[in-house]
Amino acid sequence: MFTGIVEALGRVHEITLGAQSARLTVNCSAIAAQAVIGESVAVNGCCLTVVAILGDGLTFDAVPETLRMTNLGDLLPGDPVNIERPLSVNARLGGHFVQGHIDGIGTIRSITPEDNAMIYSIEVDPSLQKYLIAKGSIAVDGISLTVARMESFGFSVWIIPHTMEVTTLGSKQVGSKVNIECDVLGKYVERLLSFGTNQNVTASTILAQC
Repeated sequence: MFTGIVEALGRVHEITLGAQSARLTVNCSAIAAQAVIGESVAVNGCCLTVVAILGDGLTFDAVPETLRMTNLGDLLPGDPVNIERPLSVNARLGGHFVQGHIDGIGTIRSITPEDNAMIYSIEVDPSLQKYLIAKGSIAVDGISLTVARMESFGFSVWIIPHTMEVTTLGSKQVGSKVNIECDVLGKYVERLLSFGTNQNVTASTILAQC
């Protein structure tokens, strides 16, 4: 479990593609010094397992499903990636609960400056739009953000200068692909409602228990 508060920017050192898989090595001294083999680390919001540590480099294996659902397969040596370690039980929850389970890939449609902010409009698959609500939480490349506005094609978020500086968003352009993880609450509500006829589960009873 993560929070969507990026700890550090890593840099892709090497990526070796298999037939449908990949082995990814990311240089990130701030995280590598404390990492252990077998622990989970979010890379661009995708929960991966550390399989090797060499100096500042963390190595991960990505299975075919991971490459299908994320932008990790498009990475090149030198590309920046957002890095976050799992939430500890005594830590403040500065963002929102992020599982590191990517729901799909979004495409940046526009980047518009307004005063001290940048507005990113992101297109997502129609199947994900039902999980989005205005002022709700969304993780974009593992960054906890607030949906500022719903769009016919997806949603828009407002980005402060600090986020631009310390995450991958500062290097993104129109057309860039980003990993999207919707708030898990909406997915559980949908699943429960799908059994409503047989188990007398309704939206009102679910919300009353939340």
